[in-house]
Amino acid sequence: MKTFKILQSTAKSTVTNEYFPAAAVLAGVILFWGLGLFGGLSLLSDHQSMLTTLTWLLFVYAAAVLTPIAGLVAVVDLSRRWLRNRASGVAGPAETA
Repeated sequence: MKTFKILQSTAKSTVTNEYFPAAAVLAGVILFWGLGLFGGLSLLSDHQSMLTTLTWLLFVYAAAVLTPIAGLVAVVDLSRRWLRNRASGVAGPAETA
């Protein structure tokens, strides 16, 4: 039970951290492109219906356009927050331990 409470408090402090949303988006973008490098276009090598292939291509096209934009916004947001906290002297989670 004690371990569960520790995990619960750790998860709560992680999710409520100001860096979490941008870090989650950046991790999702990196995961998407990492999986894409390891065979993300495998659907095109299979014999699928034309509508399935077209839907897959449109999804991949939209993701290929939108994920770099989302990644860039996440990096800018993370760096802006980090610089702001560094300039104001706010102690981060690692410094308070």
